[in-house]
This record gives sequence, C-alpha cells and structure tokens, in this order.
Amino acid sequence: MISLKNVIKTYDGKEVLKNISVDFPDGKTTVILGPSGSGKSTLLRSLDLLVRPDSGTLSFSDISLDYAQPVTKKKSFDIRKKTSMVFQNWNLFPNLTVIENITTAPITVLKQSKEETEKRARQLLSQVGLAEYADRYPSQLSGGQQQRISICRALAMNPEYILLDEPTSALDPELETQVLLILEELSKMDQSMIIVTHNMQFARSVADKIVFVEDGEILFDGSPKDFFEHPTTRIKDFLSGITFDDSKKLK
Repeated sequence: MISLKNVIKTYDGKEVLKNISVDFPDGKTTVILGPSGSGKSTLLRSLDLLVRPDSGTLSFSDISLDYAQPVTKKKSFDIRKKTSMVFQNWNLFPNLTVIENITTAPITVLKQSKEETEKRARQLLSQVGLAEYADRYPSQLSGGQQQRISICRALAMNPEYILLDEPTSALDPELETQVLLILEELSKMDQSMIIVTHNMQFARSVADKIVFVEDGEILFDGSPKDFFEHPTTRIKDFLSGITFDDSKKLK
C-alpha cells in the first residue's frame, strides 16, 4: 500500500495540496477525480517524486520518507523502481522502434538481459493487440497505438503500481476506447493502478476506490457506489457538469 500523510505542496505562495492524507491499496484501481486545477496531477506525481511536496510523509512497502527532509538518490531510485508513470502525451522516443522503446529501460535500469526483455516486450505487445508493430517507429502509429505502447513500456518495468495521468485526454473517442479497454483488462488482473481521469463512465467501470479532490483538499475517499449513487451536493454538481447523461441519472 502507498500511504500519504499530511502532505502539503505550495506553488508561488498558493497551497495546491492542503494537508492531504490518503491510502492507495495494493492490487486495486484507485481513480482520482476532480475539476481542472484541483491538484489531482500534483497529488499523483508526488507518489514517485516527480513533484516534491514541501512537507508530509510517504510510506510505500518497506520505504518511508519525510518530504521535508533531503531524499537520497538511492531512496528516490527505489521508489521510482516500484512505479511507472503513463502521461497524457505518450513521450515515446521517436528515434527508437517500438520494441526498443519498451526494452531500453528494463535493460539499462533493471539490468535485465536483452533476450529476456525482448521476450517480455513481445508478450506485452501481443496483449495489447500490437504484436506486428514491434519494428515500427512511433511516427508510423496512431495516437491510440502510441499510448498502448507507453502502457507496455510501463508494464515492462514490472512496477508495483502504474500511475496514469489523464492517459486518454489527447485522444479522440475511438482511440480513447482502445486504451481504456486495455486499462480495464489490467484492472481485472489486479494490477495496482492510480489513475487521474475525466472519464466518468470509465471511473465507474474500473475503480475499486475513488478519491475526489477539489482546491487541494480531498472531499471524498470511498467506494464508486457511494460516489455515484449517494453523492454529496458538491459531487452531484460536479457529475452533472460532466455529461448530459449523468445529469439525468442523478435527478
């Protein structure tokens, strides 16, 4: 389990995370929801130190750290080795083939053999329906295909947790569906995931836990059933603003 306690982060004098405490359970999918600018991505990126909070603590398996204290390179490396981040823009290396994009980090960081890593990479490509694209370059793929490759790249590191920051926001609806189906399958396989998304239908489908963030504070931390079927007035207003269908359901 990943646990944050009393986490505070300030940018330019404004608190974007306000004394946040939250747990992310193993083998579950936690979905972080909230309006734009609420602190969702900052919260997610605090988990692997892409964002460094001003204070508070993080506990992750056998690792614990105080954000207010210096973090050693070893501790930072140990945390990042347990997580893999998938961004909204897939950030593949344009000069490397698909198979090279997936295998480079396991070979250089985890010191795995090239043979072992390539075998795993081809299994992952097959899993996401892209086995025949191994020797192509990112420019030869659609956005949805590139995002599926970035998910393969994350899985190739054998992370305890996959962190996904709006992984489909740059995709059109058809390509978004391709990626969401892959994430839904991973959820069924009990892969630990923490996902920031605006897609309510997806959140309702895959989440084991929902965390609702607004103005740097957690206003809800609980089950999808409670979030969608017994919303507070604020959550009801939020959901009503997302889609016309949701507004009808909540009347």
